Amino acid sequence: MIELRHLRALAALAETGSISAAAARLNLTQSALSHQIAALEAYLDLALLERGRRPLRLSPAGERLLALARRVLPEVDAVRQDLARLKAGGGTREMRIAVECHTCYDWLMPAMDAYRERHPEVEQDLVPGFHADPLALLSAHQADLVIVSEAPARRGIAYFPLFRYEMVALLARGHALLARSYLTARDFAGETLITYPVPDRMLDVVRRVLKPARVNPPRRTAELTVAILQLVASRRGIAVLPRWAVESYLERGYVLARPVGARGLWGRLFAAVRAREKTLYADFASLLADTARRGLRGITD
Repeated sequence: MIELRHLRALAALAETGSISAAAARLNLTQSALSHQIAALEAYLDLALLERGRRPLRLSPAGERLLALARRVLPEVDAVRQDLARLKAGGGTREMRIAVECHTCYDWLMPAMDAYRERHPEVEQDLVPGFHADPLALLSAHQADLVIVSEAPARRGIAYFPLFRYEMVALLARGHALLARSYLTARDFAGETLITYPVPDRMLDVVRRVLKPARVNPPRRTAELTVAILQLVASRRGIAVLPRWAVESYLERGYVLARPVGARGLWGRLFAAVRAREKTLYADFASLLADTARRGLRGITD
């Protein structure tokens, strides 16, 4: 029998090109995903994958099922969303979105536009201002979905993983630190660190790199990403920002980037909702992740 889980597996395989990445997207182990595909192939008596290819590719039979998945899955998700809306009381409802990061709006807004086309009955709104504890907005019913960079266990809160991304150090052209293949905490000691005006716990480079090494460089803050980049280009200091947020400036050579640490400094974004309403917002969370994957470079599941 061909099941929805099989269609979702084929869609994930086609989009990621590997068993490991597809399994991570589906919250499965690699062996569980391989077993699903093998069982479906046995049922159909057809190979669905061209094994031995890198990246992985679907066979003609797999492509035919993928076409089915691309027709059916959006419809199923839309119906699931409608049923969740009916369960919640039907009619117009509001979805209030709070954003922890300063660089999320470029990919958040297209996702909101796409969701509005699917669900015109949902009134979307952005919760303004900076919030020291954005998860508290959910508990207080001041927001319905919050985009956050950590997923601490908290009663009544559920999370949708969105994507992983690299944070890179940004330097002016000709900066001496460009001679390094990557920066360490010690390299920040003689520099001014330019950040958004947020608590240290929300700055990965401070919390995960500088504080453990007891390095506390001078600070300067700016509200806007473009203002931070201008300060970096003017040799007022260095910054650490998501690569996807500054890619266009790197391509133009306005500033230059180096990894932080030998393996890079990686962060992750999540969509947090009230646990009892997880089904209600699953479609939007999926749309957020898909929009980011299509529009942002250098991110992973």
